[in-house]
Amino acid sequence: MEKASIRILDKGPLHIKGHVELIDSAGKRYEVGEQFTLCRCGHSEKAPFCDGSHRQSGFASCPRAAVVTQAAA
Repeated sequence: MEKASIRILDKGPLHIKGHVELIDSAGKRYEVGEQFTLCRCGHSEKAPFCDGSHRQSGFASCPRAAVVTQAAA
């Protein structure tokens, strides 16, 4: 089985790939496939899934992971 991954797309949704369970705060499970996208902009009418609304809303988040360097030994 392939390791699951979550990719933060620039100015867009979270792209989830691999086998995961998506569960809401009440314990309800969503039906998901091996790939799906989750809304980050808050404007999707298909929430929690992305419907492309970020394109019209002007959503502009582009987070980057911090680069960690190891100290010289």
